[in-house]
This record gives sequence, structure tokens and C-alpha cells, in this order.
Amino acid sequence: MKNIFGQSVRLMEMQSEAGACGAMHGSLEAGALTTSYTASQGLMLMVPPLYRISGQLLPGVIHVAARTVGTSAFSIFGDHSDVMACRQTGFAQLASSCVQECMDLAAVAHLSAIKSRVPFMHFFDGFRTSHEIQKIDVLDYGDLAKMVDREALDRFRANALNSEHPLMRSTVINPDTAFQLREAVNPYYDAVPGIVEDYMARMSALTGRDYKLFNYYGDPEAEQIVIAMGSVSGCLQEVVRYLNAQGRKAGFLQVRLYRPFSAAHFLAALPESCRRLTVLDRTKEPGASGEPLYKDVCSVLQQGNRRVQVLGGRYGLSSKDTTPAQMIAVYDNMAGEQKDHFTVGITDDVTHHSLPVGENVVTADSRTISCKFWGLGSDGTVGANKNSIKIIGDNTDQYVQAYFEYDTKKSGGVTKSHLRFGHTPILSTYYVTMADFIACHNQSYIAKYDIVNELKEGGIFLLNCNWSDADLEAHLPNKVKRLLAERKAKFYTIDAGAAAQAIGLGNRTNSVLQAAFFKLSGVLPVDQAVDYMKAAIQKTYGRKGDKVVQMNCAAVDAGLAGLHEIPVPAAWAALAGEPEEKDTTSPWYVRTVMRAVNAQKGDQLPVSAFRDAADGSVPMSTSKYEKRGFASHVACWLPENCIGCNLCSLMCPHAAIRPFLLNEEEVQKAPAGYVTKEARGKGFEGLRFRIQVDPLDCTGCGTCAAACIAKEKAIVMEPIESQMPEQPNWDYSLSLSPKENPMNKFTVKGSQYEQPLLEFSGACAGCGETPYMKLLTQLFGERMVVANATGCTQAWGFSVPSYPYTTKPNGRGPALSNSLFENNAEYSLGMVLSVRQQRLRLQREVRELLEETKDESLKAALSAWLEGFEDKERTIALSDAVMDALQRTAETGERVEAVRKAQDQLVKKSMWMYGGDGWAYDIGY
Repeated sequence: MKNIFGQSVRLMEMQSEAGACGAMHGSLEAGALTTSYTASQGLMLMVPPLYRISGQLLPGVIHVAARTVGTSAFSIFGDHSDVMACRQTGFAQLASSCVQECMDLAAVAHLSAIKSRVPFMHFFDGFRTSHEIQKIDVLDYGDLAKMVDREALDRFRANALNSEHPLMRSTVINPDTAFQLREAVNPYYDAVPGIVEDYMARMSALTGRDYKLFNYYGDPEAEQIVIAMGSVSGCLQEVVRYLNAQGRKAGFLQVRLYRPFSAAHFLAALPESCRRLTVLDRTKEPGASGEPLYKDVCSVLQQGNRRVQVLGGRYGLSSKDTTPAQMIAVYDNMAGEQKDHFTVGITDDVTHHSLPVGENVVTADSRTISCKFWGLGSDGTVGANKNSIKIIGDNTDQYVQAYFEYDTKKSGGVTKSHLRFGHTPILSTYYVTMADFIACHNQSYIAKYDIVNELKEGGIFLLNCNWSDADLEAHLPNKVKRLLAERKAKFYTIDAGAAAQAIGLGNRTNSVLQAAFFKLSGVLPVDQAVDYMKAAIQKTYGRKGDKVVQMNCAAVDAGLAGLHEIPVPAAWAALAGEPEEKDTTSPWYVRTVMRAVNAQKGDQLPVSAFRDAADGSVPMSTSKYEKRGFASHVACWLPENCIGCNLCSLMCPHAAIRPFLLNEEEVQKAPAGYVTKEARGKGFEGLRFRIQVDPLDCTGCGTCAAACIAKEKAIVMEPIESQMPEQPNWDYSLSLSPKENPMNKFTVKGSQYEQPLLEFSGACAGCGETPYMKLLTQLFGERMVVANATGCTQAWGFSVPSYPYTTKPNGRGPALSNSLFENNAEYSLGMVLSVRQQRLRLQREVRELLEETKDESLKAALSAWLEGFEDKERTIALSDAVMDALQRTAETGERVEAVRKAQDQLVKKSMWMYGGDGWAYDIGY
């Protein structure tokens, strides 16, 4: 695709964002218009060159999907913490609030940078805007080309580094002139608001959309006004319209040009009637007297001598959903308590900054159709909904919006698709919580999550399940039945899995369910929808042949034919709910945090639930409490065919199939049906052997069955319902006494008799990375310290709230942390140097203690430890001996205490650098 100069855009991918911004600087220096795209930690890596680019008045543009900067933990989601950290760099900052604005204001940023010579950072909310699908009007390149200030562009190119007209930049300056030089840029920044205003006016004339540096919405005589920027703008416009209709004098002032912050334009846009305003920041600046936008507003009001009470609040950090109810609470706060520096959208029961929030209300256009789909990660639900949005958007005059909510598991986690359709522009930048149509695509969800509670009265609920009417009556929770009756819902089921299997599509149910949605929702006439779906299938699968096309078309027909309406008896409304199960045995974190997050109720957790995790530390070994049980088919062991090679265990990505050794006493105590085989080989005398499957943690990938080399397969895949009797057998297997490995653990078979210290991760079914890391923990886990790089390894290994790394019964296990993706090697090196230095100090303390101690037992243990200081495997036993001797000695003193305090460095560590894409190195010392 050609740009406005008739050239293909040149794309260069660098090793990191630091490199990308450095290259951008060089490209601009040499006279080419250059841009980059980034977010979060990547933007932080760009900060040093940003100062240089702006200092040299180079007209580059960086587009930022504004996202959370990692602190005590990583979040990939959106807020303004990254762009707020850059406000001193000298880049102008322009904020878009929706998908349409991203196109329009991106152009304004480029045009303004060329004319002003000031580089621009154009930002919009990460995920909420960057990942939203909207129907927009596309700008014409010819129209944009006419707006470019060609003289300014020529001046930029003429000022570039070129040996034909050489010059020097980036000199080293002394204190006598540095201050003056820095102030010399003022005229350029003073001109920016006027330049941006002019281009916004031209963009408004071109598009019919109203763009100003500060846009005001609401009652022209409003007394209570909210100031904010970014995607919350749509929600606030809805809320202001809702409050105005109730007679409340409310308004909203949207900030578009954040840097340079124009006091004159701000004061002109703020109604004179304003007596109280609230500034909302989507970031937290710890220790500050207020967040950035709040402080800017306070400063400007003071300059303008405007007597207005200013309140500040934080909202929406890390893509926390921002609802109309929360924004109404902000206006209510101005009318009532007037709490300052508040938070909204959470419950702060530690420092008590949060506002109370009432029940949600509908502030969107009443004709807008809202839909919500609950899917399983990688089951095709998200893809099908993207297709639906495109079909409706491309073939009708309706406005469309799609936003997809994911958890951090790679697959097998919950996905929630939020879709809206309407005949007026859709401003609702928040989740669908009051839906006209809800579909649950995984039957296991119906008892786990509060799905039907989000259905409007008279709405439609579709459940994908393989239950007969009798099964449905038995399996459907009373709470769900009661809600369906109370909401006067229309209830349908479909067995999309059986339909797809019959057609030959395996577990690909997306076309079946998409057709069912179009038939039930009424968003399009169903005949039109079918034609559009089949045309899309031809386009997508045509190159794969007619057979594939016909199968997918048959899936559409099956979706229409397979719907089954379930009458909703009025008597269901009187059903009592099932008694809640009380968990009193699991750890506090599991009971309080993990259960809530996994039930999709993490938003309801108060601040106090994380008081002990303020530094980001979390407990090990929580994934074993999840028991997700989402696979339709799981592994089944056939003992009569098994040759005991342990390859199934080696290859299992989730440690859900393992070999166990039993003595005669344990065999006698085993549950009925717990079949064992004689364990053969040297060292196995008197032991029995069993391969045990954990059905609720098996992801159904079939890797174990594929790995089996027995003549007749010893592992086959069976429906999970048939394998549930294996769950008690799994629990019994885990209770067996630990046994010394009869084999060399550095063999394939022998390695699997070692406890895996990575289990039940959030990796994709059949993951190719986790078997390697699992094996490393079996070989080195008691001594491992891991420097992890951000990437897949972070997603499946570090995702709240299920942590798959665990420990041995003695408490030892892998210690892991993460810095960034780009600095993994440096981070690892720092760990190695740190551990080495601490062990050398301990070595010195031990030598000094040896000279002082009279305790022969302690002396022997310390001497042996010194002798084996570098012996990787022996240091565990040597360390245990030293700690035992320290425990028993009657001696006291400075040296004994020093060794005792540093005893966690007695074991020689196995230092690992683990890459985000699956590679690992033991970098040792």
C-alpha cells in the first residue's frame, strides 16, 4: 500500500522498543518522516530517545495503546500510567477516546508534528479502544495529502543530516548556556495548541465530527462537571445525557490535547456556571499530592482565577471496567460527601478512598441490542463473533461494536464477547452487563459462573450442551432456573459439539453457534444472515476445496436446525438456591482470592485481600486447587498394554499423567479398582507400578496417547464422564510416601519418578514449552532460581490466581521472577552475580566458624560443605547436614548466627535464564 508520497511504507522490526526508538531517532535525523507503535514497558524503554527527538524538534509520531506499566506485578491491560510517565519528555500528547477518533486524530498528530516541528505521542486506551471492533468512516489519502504543510516538510528535509550540506547536532553543553538553550524551544510549544486547533477544525469540516482541544458535553449551565480523557469519554457522555434528562445540571469536559496543556482553551471551554468539578485520572502516581491531570487542572484554574472546588479521583486502572453506575457515583459525590482523591470501581477497605457505587443503569440508546457470549479459550467463540460483527457492519447501515474479554491463560480460560448493534453511534465503552441475548458455549460454566444474572427481562438465553431435557432438569442449578423464570427469558439449547462431530468438523463448533445466534437474536433477517455466512465461508475456506466449504456450510444449516426451545415453568421462580459449599481446608489465598477470581468475581475483592501481596509476592502451588475439568475427552490408561516407558508422563504438558511406585502396604490400602503392575528392573524389587491420570486437570490434548510406543496403545482418549472415577485414584496416588528414585534421574524413564514442580499450568492444550520446563524442575527443581522473560512463559506460569510451580515436601522448589522481555540476559546475570557474592560471603563465614567451633559434629558438617562447595548435586545433602548441626549445637555467638542467617545459600543454586518463547539456559556461575 502506498503512502501519500506514492511510496510503500518501510517497516523495520528491531530487537526491542529501545532499539526501535533509537532507529526512529536516526531516521528522523536523516530526513524521513518516521513513526513507531508501542505501549507500557516498551514505551518506558523508549524514554531516553524521546527526550532527544523532542529536543531536536524532529516531527516524529508515536502511537501508543496506553497500557499499565508493570510494578509489583505485570498487567497487559489498559490505563494511562505509561503515557503519564512520558509527559516531561517534550512530546506533545493527543488523546483519542474511541476507534473513529483513533483514525481522525492520528492524522491530526502527523499533520501537526510536521507543521510545528514538535513530535507527537498519540494515545488511546489499550484493549478498551485498541482491541475494540467498531464500524468507522475511513479518511481518504487524497484529502490528507492536501492538508500537509509542504513548506514545513521541505524545511524538515533540508535540515536533515546530509554530507551535501553538513551540520552538527547533539553537542555537549556546559552550565553557562544549557539553561538558555532549553528555554529556546518555547515558541515552538507555544504554537502547538493553535496548530492542532486549526487541523482539528479542518478535520471536523472534512468529517462532520466535532473536534476541539477540549470538547464540552452536557447542560450549558452545568454546576457539576467531570474532566477526563480517553475511552471513559463515551460512558461519561451517556451518563451526562441520562442525568440531564433527570433534571440534573451535569456536564463533561473531554481533554484531547493533553500536552501542551492550553490554559486559555481549557478555561474557554469550561462553563462559567461550574461550581464544582471532578478530575478523573486513569493512573496512580504513588506519593503525589494528586494525579497528573488533576494537578494540571488545579494549576490552570489558579492561573485563570476561577473559584471552583476541584476533586480528584482514580478509575479504571489496568482496564478495570468503568460503568455508568461508577460515573453516576462520581457526580453523586460532588453533590454529597465531596470526597477528594477517591477511587471508584473498587472497594478500598484499607485506606478507605473508594466511593460507594449503586446498581448499574442503562444509559445507552434503548434501541441498541446488547449481546454477551461466554466461551472457552480457543473454542472459536471469539472468531465467530468477529465474523458476525463484520457481516452486520459490512452489509447493513447498523453501527456495531465488539469487545473481547480474556483471562491470562493461553487457552482453556474463559472468554467473554461483548457485542452491541444499533442504528445510532455506540458510545458504551464498558462491558455488557444487561444483555438482550446471552450465549453460554460451554456447559461446565453454567454451574460455575453467574451468567444468567446479566440477562434483561424478556431476553434470550442459549446454552450449548449435550444434555437431554431430563439431564437439563437434573444439571441446571436452581439459581439459573429461578433467574430464567424471574426474567421471563426465552431459553434454548443446542448440541453444537454433536453437530460438528457428525459433519466431520471435530470440535470446531463456531459456525454452528454463529448460525444459532443469527436465528435467535433477530439482528438480521435469518435468510440474509445465512447468505452472508456462507459467502464468508466460501471466501475463507475456498482454497481448501469444496469439501471443507460444504462441511462449514452444513454447520450453518445445523445451527439453524439444532435449536431446541426449553419451556420455562413459572414454578422455577420459587426454587430455592443450592446451599453454598464452605471451603475450610484450602489455604487462605485459595479460599479468598483464587476462588473469587476463578468465579469471575475478582472485581468484588477488596483492597485488603492484597495487603500481603503489595510487593507482588504470591504463594506457590495454587493451580492444583482449580480442577477446571473443561476437556471433553481425557487420557485413559490401559494397564494390560503398558510397557512402563514413562513417555506419556514425560510429554504431558500439564503433569496430569504420572507414574507412581507403591509398596505392598500401599497396594493393600488402595481404593477398589486401583490396578497396579509389577515394577521390573534393578532397584524396583518389591514395588508395584501404576500410571495415574488426573481427569480434572487433563486438557484433552492427546499428547500422551501420541507419545505411547506400546504395540497396543496403553493410553487412549475417553469421554471425561467415564473417567471421573479416576479422580479418587489420583488423590490416593498423591498421598503415597515419597520413594528414593530407583533409577538415574538423568534418563527419560528415571526422570519421571521425580516429582514435577510445574503442574497444571495455564498453557495451551498440547503446549510444546511446558514439558521442557516441567522436566527441568524434575532434574534441578530443588536448586532452581529462574529469571523468566515476558512471553508465553509468563502467561502460563505467572498468571493470577493460579500458580503452577510447586515445592517438594521439604519446602524446596523453583524460585522465579521476571523483569522484561528485552533485558532477560542482563536480569539473569544480575541474579547470578548476587547469588555468587552471597555464597562467597557465606564461605568466608564458614571458614571463620571452623576456626572457632569446638563442636565436632558441626565441624565435620562445615568441613564437608566447604569441600563440596561447588558440587551441584551433593550440596543439598551437605546443606541439610549443616542445618541439622546448627540446630543441635549448643554454641552461640556471632559466627554461628551469621551462618544460620545465611543458610539459604548453603545449596549451590541452579541459575536458569528462561526465554519468553520457550528456550532455557543453565547459566550457572
